[in-house]
Formats: sequence, structure tokens, C-alpha cells
Amino acid sequence: MARTARLTAALVVALLLVAAVLVWRFGWGPAPASAPARVGGQLVATIRSEPRTFNRYIGRDAASETVSLLTQAKLVRVNRTTGEIEPWLADSWTLAPDGVSYTVKLRPGVTFSDGVPFTSADVVFAFEALYDDTVASPVADSVTVGGKRLEVSAPDATTVVIRFPSPFGPGLRLLDNVPILPKYKLEAALRAGTFASAWGPTTPPSEMSGLGPFVLEEYQAGQRLVFERNPHYWRRDPDGVTLPYLDRLILEIVPDQNAELLRLQAGETDLTQSEVRPEDYATLKRQAEAGRLRLEDVGIGLDLDSLWFNLKPAAKARDPRRAWLQSGELRHAISEAVDRRAFAESVFLGAAVPSYGAVSPGNTRWYATDVPADPYDPGAARTLLAGLGLVDGNGDGMLEDRSGAPVRFTLLTMKGNSPLERGAAFLREELRKVGISVDVVPLETGAVVQRIEGGDYDAVYFRFQASDTDPAVNLDLWLTSGAFHVWNPSQMAPATEWERRVDDLMRQQVSSLDEGQRKWLFAEVQRVLAEHRPLLTFAAPRFLVAISSRVAHATPAPMRPPVLWNPDILAVRR
Repeated sequence: MARTARLTAALVVALLLVAAVLVWRFGWGPAPASAPARVGGQLVATIRSEPRTFNRYIGRDAASETVSLLTQAKLVRVNRTTGEIEPWLADSWTLAPDGVSYTVKLRPGVTFSDGVPFTSADVVFAFEALYDDTVASPVADSVTVGGKRLEVSAPDATTVVIRFPSPFGPGLRLLDNVPILPKYKLEAALRAGTFASAWGPTTPPSEMSGLGPFVLEEYQAGQRLVFERNPHYWRRDPDGVTLPYLDRLILEIVPDQNAELLRLQAGETDLTQSEVRPEDYATLKRQAEAGRLRLEDVGIGLDLDSLWFNLKPAAKARDPRRAWLQSGELRHAISEAVDRRAFAESVFLGAAVPSYGAVSPGNTRWYATDVPADPYDPGAARTLLAGLGLVDGNGDGMLEDRSGAPVRFTLLTMKGNSPLERGAAFLREELRKVGISVDVVPLETGAVVQRIEGGDYDAVYFRFQASDTDPAVNLDLWLTSGAFHVWNPSQMAPATEWERRVDDLMRQQVSSLDEGQRKWLFAEVQRVLAEHRPLLTFAAPRFLVAISSRVAHATPAPMRPPVLWNPDILAVRR
């Protein structure tokens, strides 16, 4: 008995030591006791870039998404902490025996921010605008099933019938992508063919309205966006208090992460659009110990930093000598040339795990653990490169192609994002070891997106922002017809047999109502992608969030924005 007691005591001490180490390194541990919140006041957050538009159907950039989360609402939403679907503007719904028709009852008494009643006509209009070919919405692909659109009708003012073209595994979950915009404000623009330019950055805030918790009051380009509480917002807390709690929320535009950190430390801002950089952890931990900040580890992040090459045929046509840039062997060689464990230690200071595929291991529901992973093997990488005719012909340690031209490409990345810049630099040095020269070019976010959309690049190292953990809701990435199939988007027909295979698998995956089968099918997708490597990832970072001690009711999630995804319950502590 005494021996057991001693062992138990030793185990407790060991566990406490482990816990102390985890708290020291990552800030793990119980959240502080929740202090009472008050109604009113304001919070200040930071975002990294300008919104490209205030029309979510047109803009997929992070800033436009954040503005939409603050000012608009959806029929249903996905809770980013639980992963479950929740009724939002939809009060309830039923699925017909045919397995494809949903009858949705709208929440009664809801009005837009200017007091105009919300009805089923707004829902029908929203889908009409989303699917209109003249709008060319980048969101539309994510609200299709098997390449076909949903049919939306309104038998009365409070009822919507949504008919899917075929059975769809996630059901209404994909509607989390569709904020409902006001028909009375935007119908004229749709009829005139100007919807795609409506609600641009120069639109006066008074001309816009929404169903979200806040309204845009002021926009100063390059500086800030000011949001006031929506006086007609429809949600209430469990005690019947009308939400949002805040009177005002300010988004300061701070492209540089160092400046963002200084503002957070100085108490000038309360939260950020993104997670804590690993190099900032020690500094912020001291702030947390002093009671000025809260640090929370919400797990392995869902969004991965990815490397991909421009596989559009036009890119090859521009410079036929560089056909090796589009070869699968090059991507295979790069994957084996990079030491992922060293990458995780160097780029994320150890607060990451190696990543080998297009899906983060943090997405535990859909991540396939048995997908083959490329080993770190620079020798094998050189052999693959030699098979492409890329050899060191002059003995300088760097490779040349068959024409004698240096094996060199340009890698675009996001300026001011230190993990991306550090990751791109690490890749440059790793590839130099196997004879490949890489010119890293950091650009502002908008410029990177513009180059990607225009197909004007060799390769990109950038961060995807997942809209959902369920792969069926991100079909614009997986399908060759998708506008976000970044390496070769919007294909009329699959350019390769392996992409055709992914298309077929994903169409089966989305139509199955059996979750076990859906998981197997998506695991097969991950195996195909692991073989052909259109997206190369190297590490999945832990997601650390810093929040001012002034903030109450925050529910951080491992997706961006980690806190502002749930803005109506944010409050100022008493």
C-alpha cells in the first residue's frame, strides 16, 4: 500500500511538472474564471488588410469575410468551436422523404438594420444573385452539388423550400457560406448587371444594410472600419437581453504583425484577426501573467500554409523551356528535399507538427491518418530532378535544365506575415541544397491574390482560409471546375486523370448520406493528392490566441478569425 501511495504521489508530481512545461511553452491550462460582462462599451480589433468589397458574394479575402461576419447573417451557421450546424435566420427545417427537399421556416419578426422586414423573398433573391452568370461569384461553386445549383422557392413570406439536385451529405451545412443580402437594396443592381461592383469600398455605409449584429458606420481606407450596434438585431441572450452587448466595434487596419503586437501589448487593441506568432509567445505570456491578456491554445490550426505551382496550360505556353515547373516529379522532389521537423522547429519555434497533405491533422473528423508521407531524403530528391534532365552541368552546385538555363523559379508570398515569410525563406534554403534557386517575392495580400487570380506567377506560398471543416463545403477547392482550385482553376474539363479521379470521388462523397462512406471517400481523395502533390504543406501550427483581459465571452476557434466569428456575444468586462 505504501509503495502504491509513493508511486501515486510520484505520478502526480510528474503530471504537475508536465503540465507546468506545457503551460510554460504553449500557455495550456484552464481558462480564467469568467468575469461579469456589461452591456455597452467598445472593443478594438485589428485586421491585416483592406476589405476588397463589402459584398461577400464577390470577395473571398479575409477582411471581406470578417466584415460579413459582423454585418450579415445566414440561414444556418456552423459553430466553429463545436463544428455543429445551428439554426440562425432559419428557425427550423424538415427534410422531405425524397432526401433532397428541405422546408425551412424563417425566424419571425426579423428585420434588416434599417428596420425593413426580412422575408423569404430576400432568400430567393440571394440565391438568384449568387448564381447569376454576370455576377461570376467566387462563392457560387461552394453552393452547388455535383456542379448543379440549388432550387430555392418561397411558398409564403416565412417559408423557403430548398431543393438539392441530388442527396447531399452535409445537408444545409453548406448554407453557412451564404449571408442573406437585402433584395430591396440590391435588386436594381442585379437587373442592371452591376451587382458585381455594388457595395464596393467607396459605397457610403448608409446605402448598405444587413441582418448581422453590427452596421458599418465609417470606413477610412488604410486606417479603420467602425461598426455600431445594429438597433434591429434579432438575437437575445438567455436572459432576454438584446444582442450585441457592444455599442461599437472598431477594426484597425494593421498590415504589419510587429505593429499589431505592440498595439496589443500597449492596450490599444483588444484582439486580432489571426493567431499569435510563435516568436511572440514569451512576450505575451508575461502580459498574461500580469493579468493584462489571456492566452489560449485552441489546438492545431485548420488552415495550412501551402506551396503550389501554376499548372495552367497558358503558363507553360509562355515559356516552354520551363515545362519542368509543372511536372509532378518536381513537386515530389521538393517534398523530399524539405526537412519537415526542422521546418516546424525553425518556422514555428516548435509549436507545430509536421504536415504532409492538403488537410490539417487538426481537422480530426476528416484527416486521414494512413495517407503516405514523403520522407526527408535530399538524395532521392536529386535523383528525381536528374530524371527531369535537371543536372549540375558546370559544377557550381546548382542545377541547369537541358537548355543550360538555371533551374530557378519565383515564389510569391504574403508580406508582413512572419510565418509565411520565414517559411518561404526556409524553403529557399532547403531547395538550394539540392540545386534549385528560388527567388522569394513578398507582396501585399491584395497583390498576391491578384497575381493568383490572373495566373501571373510561377509558384505561391500562401495560407488557405477554410470556410468549414467538412470537405463537401469546400468543393471550389477540390473540384477542377472550382474557382479556388488554385493550381489550375475553373477548368472546363479535368486537365489530368488524377484530377478527374478526385472529381469523381468528391461527387460520390458529397452525395452519400452515410458518414462512414464519406470519410472513406475523402481519405481516398487525400491519397490521390498525396501521390500527385498539387498542394505541398510542411507543418501544421498550434493555434494560440491572445485576447485583452477586457474582453468577455470570447469563444476562440482554430479558424480565422478566431474570435470575431462569434461577434454578437463579445462584451467588455465590468
